[in-house]
Amino acid sequence: FAEVLRAIWPEPFASRAIDHFRHTLETGEPYAEKELTEQRQDIDTLETYDWRIERITLPDGQYGVVCYFYDVSEQNKARVLLQEADRRKSEFLATLAHELRNPLAPLRNGLELLALSQGDMAIWDQTRAMMKRQLDQMVRLIDELLDLSRITRGSVDLQLVRVDLRAVLDQSVETSRHLIERQGHVLSVDLPNEPLIVDGDSMRLAQICNNLLNNAAKYTDRGGTITVKASSDAHQATISVADTGIGIAAEDQNRVFDMFAQVAHEHDRSQGGLGIGLNIVKHLVEQHGGRIAVRSDGPGRGSCFTVHIPLAPLFNPQPLAPAYVPQAPDSVRRRILVVDDNVDAAAMMAMLLGKWGQEIEVAYDGQQALKAGESFKPDLVLMDIGMPVMDGLVASEHMRRTEWGTAATIVALTGWGQAEDKELSTKAGFDHHLVKPVESDALRAILERAKAPDS
Repeated sequence: FAEVLRAIWPEPFASRAIDHFRHTLETGEPYAEKELTEQRQDIDTLETYDWRIERITLPDGQYGVVCYFYDVSEQNKARVLLQEADRRKSEFLATLAHELRNPLAPLRNGLELLALSQGDMAIWDQTRAMMKRQLDQMVRLIDELLDLSRITRGSVDLQLVRVDLRAVLDQSVETSRHLIERQGHVLSVDLPNEPLIVDGDSMRLAQICNNLLNNAAKYTDRGGTITVKASSDAHQATISVADTGIGIAAEDQNRVFDMFAQVAHEHDRSQGGLGIGLNIVKHLVEQHGGRIAVRSDGPGRGSCFTVHIPLAPLFNPQPLAPAYVPQAPDSVRRRILVVDDNVDAAAMMAMLLGKWGQEIEVAYDGQQALKAGESFKPDLVLMDIGMPVMDGLVASEHMRRTEWGTAATIVALTGWGQAEDKELSTKAGFDHHLVKPVESDALRAILERAKAPDS
């Protein structure tokens, strides 16, 4: 029996277990141990057991021992995973609170500064630019959280068209240029002359590139170098984003794409993010049939992220999706009904549209909107969905049964942005679905496409 134990378990555990058996056999004292974790040497597996030794009386009157082993390896692994998940969730929530508070502080101070600096356009311009940057940061954080939710539920839908990756990279570089220049980095971009055509979602591809560029800028000390390259072979396009930044330790490179992973915790990295961006990037790349990898020679020696995406097949070519270039709204004055139960949101939208030369009426729920529409006869309705008294979906259905509502362009302007929300708004009669906060370019585009008022 001792030989068998020594064949299964390593020392010193094997000898210790033999001693326990002998002691119980000789004295009758039982021995029990909870959650013993040892490395099995016969099958090279780490196992966890609850075990107990008891003495028994045999039929001939002599003593023997019986040992009960309860294999709790899987339960132990599950508990460890749950504890790790709980720890990472707690870290994530703390980081989320930190990242959301960061933009709020300058936004609040900016409002105070605007109130104290009436007539000082230099301060107003500087403060406005700052507030836009901080608002963009908050929108980015919220978008990441929404993407995380979609990925968790497996509901990220791609709108696939033929896309030239060179145009995506050009757009991403321009989007990230302000951050790169603010950090004093040197940016090098090397794109091929020939097109890099893939079947992809241009918005999601830009999201991938923007994330890699922004990370390179944030995690590189001031005055570093960022290099963007693109190339192709017979089957795939390759994009690489390299930097001379803080680098990644060897043990962290395998988990840098994990959910909530943050391999750098320096407090001076105030733009550290939520630790979910690279996980989202990995999922988006894989949804395009591609793969992503990271290479770093270690801390302080920079990083290089490389994305491979299959090229589109040469047969049955599709036309490339034209890039929409927003134009300034025309000089036509439209009647616009703004409907939102958030009084501040409705007032700000009305003021903005008024500055654009439009005629505005405001309502704060669906019933008010229907009543206002009868007399105002709007050409365009911008309406929230989640409202008291009567929500936007019901109000839109009622509007479409009226003469003025049939002729109007009705746009959902809402915080509900999932695919099923857009399906519901379409069924309710909305022409467009915009998710708050809406960019002014998107709003201008809606104005251009809206039906012109009767002359």
